[in-house]
Amino acid sequence: MAEKKAVVTYESLMRELKAGKYRPVYLLMGDESYFIDKIADYVADNVLAEEEKFFNQSVVFGADVSPVQVMELAREYPVMPATHRVVVVKEAQSMKQIEKLERYMDNPVATSILVICYKNGSIDKRKKIVAKAEAVGAVLESKKKKDSELPEFIEGYLKLHKATANPKAAAMIAENVGSDLNRLVSELDKVLISLSEDSRVVTPDIVERQIGVSKEFNAFELRRAIVNKDVFKANQIVNYFDKNPKAGSLYSFVPLIFSFFQNLMMAYYAPDRNTDKGVAMHLDLKSPWAAKDYMIGMRNYTATKTLQIISKIREIDAKSKGLDNPNTSPGDLMKELLFFILH
Repeated sequence: MAEKKAVVTYESLMRELKAGKYRPVYLLMGDESYFIDKIADYVADNVLAEEEKFFNQSVVFGADVSPVQVMELAREYPVMPATHRVVVVKEAQSMKQIEKLERYMDNPVATSILVICYKNGSIDKRKKIVAKAEAVGAVLESKKKKDSELPEFIEGYLKLHKATANPKAAAMIAENVGSDLNRLVSELDKVLISLSEDSRVVTPDIVERQIGVSKEFNAFELRRAIVNKDVFKANQIVNYFDKNPKAGSLYSFVPLIFSFFQNLMMAYYAPDRNTDKGVAMHLDLKSPWAAKDYMIGMRNYTATKTLQIISKIREIDAKSKGLDNPNTSPGDLMKELLFFILH
């Protein structure tokens, strides 16, 4: 039986690169530019010494070159003492007839490293260029992180910089900064700079101070208040944001609330919905602890009410975008939604 090929991930490629193991071709594609840029930048910054880059490294943009020109660059041999030639194609999605690069992959130059950065989507995997790139090098599909994966990403990034975050702090960052990893990393770097060598723990107070997210009035606390059906706290938070629009808005809260109730509806269909473990497995959560909100939610909201809430969220979302809504403000729409959810 043929040996199963190992799955290529950002982490596995970075381990290879840091160990000095290079592949002739890297096809990096997908909707999440962060991982694409990190790999391309690592190759451009670290394979060659500074004095070797002038003759042996080319960084070009897809809109400015043709596949033939890229292949000509990649077929050049390195000028001594360099052992490799590096060609990085940025914004490759703008290159016309990019599929023609498959011809180079029939016989890639062993001393060349060709990095193709294809952003804002992926090349159809049925095309030969993908299969050939995978055969001679590596293909990475860089996907957007789900909201549920952001706290783990935050914790992993902080760990790389010898820091940690308590769960509430990580959730505050994830839910208020969002899934744009470039922005998220920028905010995390801001937090890391503020930490002392003696204390490397990120707390809600630090998040509030450095990122400007209130530890009492934020999306995380609003979600918690809704889960627990805490009418007073939920209204307190919504009123705070209505008076402080820069701190948050309906547009950032609606997806978060919708995600909770969508998962809550799915939890009702779990084969074993009476245990944390059963709900966690059904929702593909990383631990039973992560299912606790849904266990509380099923006690506070019936399946019928949950379905009605999902429908109401869709209605409010449409109104927030101007559909059948001549003049109701986002704050009033949020209050309308909250009243419907909690009563």
